Amino acid sequence: METILNAFENAAARFPDNTAVAGEGGEYSYRDLSEEAKRIGNAICSRGYFRSAAAVFLPKSFACIASMLGVLYSGNYYTVLDTESPSSRISSILEILDPAVIITSKQYLEILPETTAEILLTDTITKGTADEALLASVRRSVTDADLMYALFTSGSTGKPKGALLTHRAVYSYMNWVRETFSFHEETVFGSQTPLYFSMSVTDLFGALTAGGTYVILDKKAFSFPLMLLEQLNKFRVNTLYWVPSALGILCGWDALSYAKPEYVTRIFFAGESMPVKYLNYWRKHLPDAEYYNLFGPTETTDICLWYKVDRDFAEEEAIPAGIPCKNCDSFVLTEDGRRAETGERGELYVRGSFLASGYLKEPEKTAAAFVQNPLHQDYPETVYRTGDLMQVGEDGNLHYLGRKDSQIKHMGYRIEPGEIERAAMSLDGINMCAVIYDNIRDTIILIYQGEAGEKEADTGIRALVPEYMVPGRYEKLPALPLNANGKTDRKALKKMFVE
Repeated sequence: METILNAFENAAARFPDNTAVAGEGGEYSYRDLSEEAKRIGNAICSRGYFRSAAAVFLPKSFACIASMLGVLYSGNYYTVLDTESPSSRISSILEILDPAVIITSKQYLEILPETTAEILLTDTITKGTADEALLASVRRSVTDADLMYALFTSGSTGKPKGALLTHRAVYSYMNWVRETFSFHEETVFGSQTPLYFSMSVTDLFGALTAGGTYVILDKKAFSFPLMLLEQLNKFRVNTLYWVPSALGILCGWDALSYAKPEYVTRIFFAGESMPVKYLNYWRKHLPDAEYYNLFGPTETTDICLWYKVDRDFAEEEAIPAGIPCKNCDSFVLTEDGRRAETGERGELYVRGSFLASGYLKEPEKTAAAFVQNPLHQDYPETVYRTGDLMQVGEDGNLHYLGRKDSQIKHMGYRIEPGEIERAAMSLDGINMCAVIYDNIRDTIILIYQGEAGEKEADTGIRALVPEYMVPGRYEKLPALPLNANGKTDRKALKKMFVE
C-alpha cells in the first residue's frame, strides 16, 4: 500500500534539512513540516475521527499545507476552503461536505460561517509532541483506496460539486509526474495556483514527494510584474506551473525586457488555452527553457494529456493538448460512438488510475460522468466523460477544440469560441480576450484588452475566420476580470455584457 504520505516521508527522511516550503512568511524544512503535520494529525485522530471529512480554512501558507498533511496523518480526507470566497459559497460547501472538524486560526474564525463541525485552532493543536504510536495505529487501517481529498468545482447549476480523489489516484499521478519530468531535490516550484484548485496538486506534491521546494509567491506580486520577478529570483525558482493568464501578465507589461527570471528552466501551463502570443514571448526571452502544455480536468487528478513544445508556432495556431499520460489512457469518441480517426472530432474520454471516484453525495451526477466504457460491454470498466471536444491530429496529438457545453450554435453553425479567441489573440493590438454569446440577441461578443480599436479588431478577425464566426459586437476593457484561480472570469463577463 502506497500513499502520498509514504512518498512525502521518504523525501523527508532523505532530505530532512532541505527547504520544503518557502515564501515571505518564512522558510520551513522537511523536518519542520513533518513534525507540524504529525501534531495536527495527532490532534484530529485523538478525538476519534477516522475516514471523515476535515475542512481546512486557512490561506495558502505553511500552516495550510501542514494541516492538509495532518489530516492525512489522521486517516481522514481534506477540503481546502478559500478564505476569500463569499460566505454563501463556503456555507454551501460545508453543507455538502459536513466535515467532522474544521482547522483554522483565530484570525479566520470570525469569518467562518456557522457550523456544527468541531473547530480546531492551529494556534493550539500544533503545541506539544505527536503520539507516534497512535499515528502508526491509524496508518495500519488506511488503504490506497481511501479518500485523500474532495475538491469543489463550480457545478453547471451553480451548486458546488465535490470531486473525490483517492490516495491511489494521486499517488499514481505523482509517479508519472516525477518520472516524466524528473523532479528532484533541487526542483523549486514558484506556485501561482491556490491550494483549492487541482493544478496545485502537481506543484505541491511534485515538490514534496521529490525533496524539492514549494515557494508560495505573494499573490499581490502578480499585479506588479517586477516584484514578481524579484521573488522568483530571490527564491531561485526554476520551475513554473501557471495558468496562461498569469504568464500573460508579464507579457502585457513586457516585463521580461527589463528583468529575467534567472533560474527558470521549465515552464508548465494548464487550466485554459495558452495563446501562442504568450508562448512566443516567453520563448523569445527564455529560449533555453523547456515548455509544456498540460491538459486535464479535476476528475483526472490534474492532467490526462501532455505536450512538450518542440517547434515554433504561428500566432494563429493552437498548441496541441498532446498525448495521454502513462497509465491514463485517453480516447476520442465521435457523436455516433466510434473511436475518432485522424482528422475527426469528438468527446474526450479518460480511463485509468488517475480518475476520481465520483462526486460527493451526487450519485446522479457521478453516474452521468463516470460511465461504462462505451467501446465494450464485456466487463465493468469505468471511464470519465470529460465534456471536452478534441480533434485527432495527423501529428499523433489530440487538439483541444473547446467545451461541449460552451459550443455556440449561430446561423446554423456549431462554433467553438476558442477558434475566434485564437484568431483575435494573433492580432498585434489585442493582449487578452474572451468570447461570450448572447443567446437572446443571437450575437457573438468579443471582449478584449489592448490597443486595437473596434474596426481594427474586426478587420483583423475577418481575415482569419469565416463570416459566420465574426463577432457582431466588440467590447474593450482596461483589463479582463480574473477568477480566484487566475483564469479569465467568463461568468463575470456574461453578467457585465449579457445578463
